[in-house]
Amino acid sequence: MKHILSIIDLTPADLEAILTESALMKDRYRQGIFDPLYQGKTLGMYFEKPSLRTRVSLESAMNSFGGGSVCLESSGLNQMWKRESVKDQARVMSRFVSMVSMRTFSQEVIEEFAREATVPVVNVLSDFGHPTQAMADFLTMKERFGDLKGKTLVYLGDGNNVARSLLAASAYLGVHFIWSGPEDYRLDQDYVERVMAKAVDAEFIEELDPTKAVKHANVVYTDVWASMGQEEEAARREMEFAAYQVNEKLMGHAPSKAIVLHCLPAHRGSEITDGIMDGHQAAVYDQAENRMHIYRGIFSLWKGNWRV
Repeated sequence: MKHILSIIDLTPADLEAILTESALMKDRYRQGIFDPLYQGKTLGMYFEKPSLRTRVSLESAMNSFGGGSVCLESSGLNQMWKRESVKDQARVMSRFVSMVSMRTFSQEVIEEFAREATVPVVNVLSDFGHPTQAMADFLTMKERFGDLKGKTLVYLGDGNNVARSLLAASAYLGVHFIWSGPEDYRLDQDYVERVMAKAVDAEFIEELDPTKAVKHANVVYTDVWASMGQEEEAARREMEFAAYQVNEKLMGHAPSKAIVLHCLPAHRGSEITDGIMDGHQAAVYDQAENRMHIYRGIFSLWKGNWRV
């Protein structure tokens, strides 16, 4: 497991190992046990997009292991990509840091960087996928339900980077995945076929009617309707996705024990209501906390692997 660039590039065993290690690291963290695995080591972070959870959880995870971090942020990065090749940046950064996390618009940049880097690289968000978010989501689900096989995850919204990662993780972990949203926003068929080819027993359903979609849900999941870079489409998307809002009426069609997840930030009153966000079915803050524990799990699995 040299790099973590997307869920689909992992194996089911890789994903299970990360979830198991993350649960162990979370237990040790809550006991106040801080393993000095990264004493004197540095995490390099690339951030083309602003962040709350990703940046704070990464830095907190590295600090908990006795390490430090250095962050290259959006305005400077725009110039850096023009001034110096990705290849050269990857080779130079590998001399300075022990691991690299990348939050970028382009999946291609992350993949090129990883090809040239001699240290592990983790994708912490791209236009293609959000693998560590999906891992945190499934860690949250395991905490709530135990065995995940046969559970049903319903995703309401755009077939975006989060949806892609959730589909692949569901397929690998034996979770039924239902996508529900406007017809023009389906998951791209080529990607669905790639997932199904790697997990032949996976169950994927498209259900345009949200009330039917959530009927047997264990998890109801939503995301913002317009992601970063789609601001000009926000007004149109607000209208097209209105029927897919996670609200009290919709949750009335779901089982009473279903939980609600949102990768955050949430636009309260758009894709989700205040009542649901603050209600007893929501597990969004556990989900957010688990981002840090997923990074701790990944870093723990990479321990001692300074030059891959």
